[in-house]
Amino acid sequence: MATRLPPVHALSAFEAAARHGSFAIAAEELCITPSALSHRIRLLEEFVGERLFIRDGRTVTVSEFGRRYLDVVRAALRTLTDFPLPHRNAPVQPRVKVTVPPTFARYLLVPRLSGFTALHPDISVEIFLSVPLYDLSLSESDLEVRFGAGNYPDIQTKKLFNEPAFAVASPRYLEQIGGLKTPSDLQKATLLRSALEPWQPWFEVAGLDWPEPSSGLRLDDLGLLLEAIRHGHGVGLTRKHFAQEMIASGEVVQLFDVCLATPPHAYYVVYEEPPRERPEVRLFLDWLMAAFQNV
Repeated sequence: MATRLPPVHALSAFEAAARHGSFAIAAEELCITPSALSHRIRLLEEFVGERLFIRDGRTVTVSEFGRRYLDVVRAALRTLTDFPLPHRNAPVQPRVKVTVPPTFARYLLVPRLSGFTALHPDISVEIFLSVPLYDLSLSESDLEVRFGAGNYPDIQTKKLFNEPAFAVASPRYLEQIGGLKTPSDLQKATLLRSALEPWQPWFEVAGLDWPEPSSGLRLDDLGLLLEAIRHGHGVGLTRKHFAQEMIASGEVVQLFDVCLATPPHAYYVVYEEPPRERPEVRLFLDWLMAAFQNV
């Protein structure tokens, strides 16, 4: 039976935090965010089944068990560090870890990513996915793109771009319900719901005093929402960069002449300062902001 070992990245986080007596300083030394370091500490505490630190507000001190365990951890890390590696002379490739929503990755980031890799072929980009409105804590990534209201306290936040929202439906669905000529005709349609694209702000622009729909199919992923529209499940809201190919091919049709210029949700890039101080992270952030400047 295989022996389960503690994760080395959690051990190094514990040793650094104990040595500095500060999660923030330890995170800076390891080039990760303080929240990522806290995650690693919690992971190790779950592994050993004991508290490693006593937390009192912003102050942390090593627990009694933590002091005993620290001696073992330092000895193990020293053994790994001191072991001779004759071929370990090649420089470590700089890398940037980016967490993004799946629809943003598919429709917006990946089609543009070659622009960054062409400029900086020496930097490795690692892309991870998050769920909008649900994954709201910085992970171990250097940068995150979030789709939301932009209210993210205690972290740096930059809005990527504005993009109007509008209603679309499939031709097959429109034929099935007898067409839609004016926004008020939506009363005979099935309105697809999403926390990411609420209807009520669009209703106001369309001159409809209607409440937010409370029944029917709900999809909290913009890509899935658009797929549901394409397959004729009803009418939904979308954005140009997601739907332009389907509109061009005739798979979906833009309805009416009503656009919500400033939807309640938009894309924001968020980050903490320590990772941004690394040159490769700063280069990717600058490229990201420039790539979406004129969207």
